[in-house]
Amino acid sequence: MSWLKKYLNYAGLVLVVLSFILLIVWPQYQKIALTLALSGLVLLVLYLILNLSGLKQSLQRRSFLYSGNMLLIIILVLGLLVVANFFLARHHYRLDFTAARIHSLSDQSIQVVKNLNQDILIKAFFREGNAGRTTMDNLLKIYAYHSPRIKYEFIDPDKNPGLVKKYGITEDGTTVFELGEKENRITTASEEDITNAIIKLTRERKKVIYFLEGHGEDSIEETGETGFSTAKGELEKIGYEIKKLPLALSSNFPGDCSLLVVPGPKAALLPNELDTLKQYLDQGGRILFLIDPETATGLEPWLLTYGIKLENDIVVDRVSRLLGGDYFMPAVTEYQTHEITKNFRYATFYPLARSVELADSKPEGLTLTIIARTSANAWSERQLEQQEVSFDPAKDKAGPVSLAVAGSKTVTITNPDKSTATPDSQVADSSSNRELRLAVFGDSDFMSNKYYNFSGNGNFFLNTVNWLTQEEDLISIQPRTQIPRTIQMTPSQGRLLMFVSIILLPALVLMIGLGVWLKRRSL
Repeated sequence: MSWLKKYLNYAGLVLVVLSFILLIVWPQYQKIALTLALSGLVLLVLYLILNLSGLKQSLQRRSFLYSGNMLLIIILVLGLLVVANFFLARHHYRLDFTAARIHSLSDQSIQVVKNLNQDILIKAFFREGNAGRTTMDNLLKIYAYHSPRIKYEFIDPDKNPGLVKKYGITEDGTTVFELGEKENRITTASEEDITNAIIKLTRERKKVIYFLEGHGEDSIEETGETGFSTAKGELEKIGYEIKKLPLALSSNFPGDCSLLVVPGPKAALLPNELDTLKQYLDQGGRILFLIDPETATGLEPWLLTYGIKLENDIVVDRVSRLLGGDYFMPAVTEYQTHEITKNFRYATFYPLARSVELADSKPEGLTLTIIARTSANAWSERQLEQQEVSFDPAKDKAGPVSLAVAGSKTVTITNPDKSTATPDSQVADSSSNRELRLAVFGDSDFMSNKYYNFSGNGNFFLNTVNWLTQEEDLISIQPRTQIPRTIQMTPSQGRLLMFVSIILLPALVLMIGLGVWLKRRSL
């Protein structure tokens, strides 16, 4: 009987623990687990009854009070941990401490998903052994973290032939994006492709961008260094439709034009073309002018009527030499406040650029902002006939020099003619308000194939286009690409690193340990 009184509590605890193990491992034996748990509780109650007098004496001992205090502290700490775990499970936070922010989305991607007003269903068809599954899973987790509108699931094609047939999956690693009845799909696992797929789904329709041609402009189909095929491809990735607009502007100006790009004409535009441009712009149109130096385009006096002055000069910049360019490739590292430059912190470079200044007068209601300006080390070289370039305070203009200007104005359209082209093919009622937008750069080479991926050139071009087409939710840094971070060492540096890490440091730790041991032994 004394043995039973002494060990009855241990038997009860063993039965309770066994019931929990049985319930977790073999949930089908729920009744047996419940029986064991009740039996254990009965044994614990019997132990308390049989040892009541002894327990009363133990409660009065000092050792019990100390042990009770310690047990209370342990319970409180565990309680705090449970509360903290419950809170963190409900409110999830991600922190990325990598230098390149490789575990974070770009500003553009975050902005796109946060602006979603409908759920996007994502079905990723990946086999279990597909190496890209982990990459896609990590990316979709981050997208879902930033927006509850992102719903995704992974489907093994081998185990779900019905879904494979339904969605017409022919390639392992295909990801299907669904928004209502609209669908888009990709076969790669990258942030850029995921964001572009979401953008294409959320757009009500494709906006059309026209590139002017017929005045010596480089082609959007040209894949050489001077062409604009890279810019065309990047615009198409984010859902724009790109078309070419030939010389005869006045007779066939398109009604679906969301933006007209004038990419570095080398010959003058005809008077009737300038009239058509003015009519389109004054009806609330959007135009991006990229005007190179030493070209007579006829746009200089035309733009002056909008308060923008194109100088007959070449911008020289000493700072660009330090950043990898030459003196005739001005660099811009600081930007004025504007929607285009919001959160933009990349340097941009403009090979052979002319200055674009604000004129003394401008149309009433037109807001103009200089969005790109060189440092004070640059100047506007206006003596183009001399062979050696040097700054002359009497003839040249000291920096900072403006390279790009953006402007907007709200215009009222009254009784528009349905035959007249209006932005985005929208025919107004008897009276409506629209906003004309234009941007003027003193260079077209910065967005050519050769320089598009040079630092922030491509991002700045896309930001400008997105602002002009009123796609402000896309104005941000484009998804980044990961750059391998390696250390290049000489053979001597490699041997020194090996000696320090493998021989010197372990020997130092060993000597310190031996010294401590000898010191304690002598005591």
